[in-house]
Amino acid sequence: MGGIDAPAGDSPGPPQDLNLARLWVEVRESLAASLPESTFRMWIAPIRPVAERNSILFFRGPEGVREWVSRRYQGLIREAFGSRGFPVTGISFDEASLEGPPSRSGRIVQPNPTHTFDRFVIGRGNHLAHSAALAVAEAPAEAYNPLFLHGPPGLGKTHLMGAIAEYLARNRPDLTVLFTNAESFTSEFIEVLRADGTADVFRQRYRSVDVLLVDDVQFLAGKRRTEEEFFHTFNTLHEAGAQLVLSADTDPSGIDGMAARLSDRFEWGLSVQLESPDLATRLTVLRQLIDEAGIDLPDSEVVRLIASSVTANLRQLRGALTRIVAEASLAGSEVSRELVTRVVSVGDGLQQAGAPEVTPREIRDRASSYFAIPLDNLTSRRRDRKTVQARSVAMFVTREVCGSTLSEIGSLYGDRDHSTVLSAVRRVEESEGVDPEITRLLTGFRAAISR
Repeated sequence: MGGIDAPAGDSPGPPQDLNLARLWVEVRESLAASLPESTFRMWIAPIRPVAERNSILFFRGPEGVREWVSRRYQGLIREAFGSRGFPVTGISFDEASLEGPPSRSGRIVQPNPTHTFDRFVIGRGNHLAHSAALAVAEAPAEAYNPLFLHGPPGLGKTHLMGAIAEYLARNRPDLTVLFTNAESFTSEFIEVLRADGTADVFRQRYRSVDVLLVDDVQFLAGKRRTEEEFFHTFNTLHEAGAQLVLSADTDPSGIDGMAARLSDRFEWGLSVQLESPDLATRLTVLRQLIDEAGIDLPDSEVVRLIASSVTANLRQLRGALTRIVAEASLAGSEVSRELVTRVVSVGDGLQQAGAPEVTPREIRDRASSYFAIPLDNLTSRRRDRKTVQARSVAMFVTREVCGSTLSEIGSLYGDRDHSTVLSAVRRVEESEGVDPEITRLLTGFRAAISR
């Protein structure tokens, strides 16, 4: 890239990180002066530029802010850089495109920079998992190997894995640490085989590390060749004394379709379950998020209302706060009980104590009625926008409310496979609080199934 002193896009070489970092300090100051303090802290403060290619500026930041920043603040960012002699035609959070084709390097998976042990809120449902993760970070391959974290989405498994990676990067730079997820492992393996039929470079990449962290290993289930490859990768690393840390939405024995010889190995070390956060934990997390965003919420009852309304998991709690702040920012109003009640539906609490339990099949049937889509269409291969959105929201809520496996959900929607369901669930998860349309559909449907 051309740095500050050269025209953008003149050179394909590596970015001049120092110049870019210095310029970002100036741009941040400019943006801070032109935006409300709470807006700046919520959306701009967590991001930073990492490179430029052909006048496209690549940023790194938490998943929850990427799309909103791209949609609402791209123009401001481009203008701020342009006024300083650094023309930018667009911004992107897709760092993978900087690394070349996936057939050679795979999709790069970066731990969220906010996922550290310091920021992890310890509660009754996760204290054992936190202790085990910290022990592994402090003494890789000496404490628990493998460490297997399991539980429904949004409880902190990925946070703990990222915290281990971050701790080792700071304190053990002598170790080679690789953080990825099973979906990326699978995609990379398939692309390598398609490209040249040999996996030598791929194997060298994964089997020569000191610490391997793989999120969502349930994604490997049923993929015979990928399972076989991961089986040998696991054996090679374990025998070499490397540390393995794995996570899934259920315990090893409960992963549908997983080869027994692989799931058995997952239980060689320590398997720890993360459980739903209690009110005290949710309040602590919420106050932490509020402080970091610089939001003025002096009314403790408003904070308690939010924490009491969103009970399923911490990711949903973060999404609810994001929606509330976005609504207040757009309306130019303060965060009040009335705003919280309007934005956070009772459906965000899901499965409230004493409420009748809803089944996955009932959620599917209610989705057909709520979205006015015939059940046959919802379970068909139709790909029109309305049907895809309704199906994805229904799958996400089924996963969230019932904790169903990907296979169980797929069987209710036309026998779709793991990867299709996982992709749909992740799209909705990443869009909540960011994409207004998906957020509206999700909020309304949650409320509908809670009645």
